[in-house]
Amino acid sequence: MEGRPNPHRVVVVGGGFAGLYAARELGKGGALVDVTLVDRRNHHLFQPLLYQVATGALSPGEIAQPLRSIFRKQHNTRVLLGEAVRIDPEARVVVLSDGGPIPYDTLIVATGAHHTYFGHDEWAPFAPGLKTIDDATEIRRRILIAFEAAEREADPELRQAWMTFVLVGGGPTGVELAGALGEIANDTLRQDFRSIRPQDAHILLVEALDRILPTYPERAAASARRQLERLGVDVRTGTRVVHIDDHVVRMETAAGPEEVRTRTVLWAAGVLAATFGRTVAAATGAETDRNGRIRVGEDLTIPGHPEIFVLGDAAVQPWLPGRPVPGVAQGGIQPGTWAGKAILHRLRGQPVPPFRFSNRGDVAVIGRLSGVTDIPWLGPLGRQSGFVAWMLWLGIHIVYLIGFANRIVVSVRWAWSFLTRGRSTRLITGHPLLPPIEDPEPPA
Repeated sequence: MEGRPNPHRVVVVGGGFAGLYAARELGKGGALVDVTLVDRRNHHLFQPLLYQVATGALSPGEIAQPLRSIFRKQHNTRVLLGEAVRIDPEARVVVLSDGGPIPYDTLIVATGAHHTYFGHDEWAPFAPGLKTIDDATEIRRRILIAFEAAEREADPELRQAWMTFVLVGGGPTGVELAGALGEIANDTLRQDFRSIRPQDAHILLVEALDRILPTYPERAAASARRQLERLGVDVRTGTRVVHIDDHVVRMETAAGPEEVRTRTVLWAAGVLAATFGRTVAAATGAETDRNGRIRVGEDLTIPGHPEIFVLGDAAVQPWLPGRPVPGVAQGGIQPGTWAGKAILHRLRGQPVPPFRFSNRGDVAVIGRLSGVTDIPWLGPLGRQSGFVAWMLWLGIHIVYLIGFANRIVVSVRWAWSFLTRGRSTRLITGHPLLPPIEDPEPPA
């Protein structure tokens, strides 16, 4: 229409929690804004449940939703499948790997983070991390292959190595993975094999700090440790991994060096900002922390660049003195929602209050009817363990899962798993499909 101003162009890079919630909020701006969401994957992934895919409890499609379907009815938003590789802050364009530049008036960087091996990238082939669906299905393959290999290995030492699982990192991901592995060994696979007893598996959780779940209160962390030990998990704190290969993990403990023979190592320690976030920092001269996250102001923008927001795991978002917003789902959801509102307020000439993170708490599930919570706003009721924590975890994750159909399917799947103690998605996919048996046991 003649005389109508051009819509404000907002480019959102990243379809995780921060990018998704920012784009959804901007959808309320109608013709005021033109939103372009760029991601190198075509789906939004509900990462808190990724470990359930890795342990065969859920299928990938049950915790992911195609971005195009999410924004189908949001007519001021388009979705592009592509990889952002560079920005020109002067010309205000984002350049994709295929060369197609996308102009912006406001840029939202929400590219998240990936796992880091603290300078030991040579460990990556032997110790996969858990950030994507591909990671989850690879971990699932390795776990299931390990039991299959143990079933056929005749040599007791080789068999024990296959039945030893080492998880590095005692944060929520490591704790939940260890608890799920304990359930698999003690419950799910209990009657599935003839030559081995899955419950004899040695599950070792290694944490360099003096306790697991370091962001939780000490009481909750101690409860989590007890619940893990009841599942047969060997929890080692104050233990630092110094070497990983396809047969051995070497560790430094207070008592001295220790070597563990294992064929399955899972990595749940440390994150590094995604490459595009570090590229933005270099282009704008932004300050970063040692993990490559950009330090942003109270308005979640890069100092000197009010047109560039950096959100979620790509940023050091201010919260408490000396303590930034934690790298959890709410650390992406709240900033994303706030940034979308802030952009619309700016365009309407309304004041924009500084971002304030609201700590809605943490919940970690450890196994069947087990878990711990730290929900400060509930007072003493927010510090639960066992069954109550498990129920809170179920409810919170169902509420925040994207897509009504996914909520229904996951609810039904969890109910069936609870009744049957089973994990129906125990599929070995990827390569190799067969375990490398060194000393096959002859048929009886």
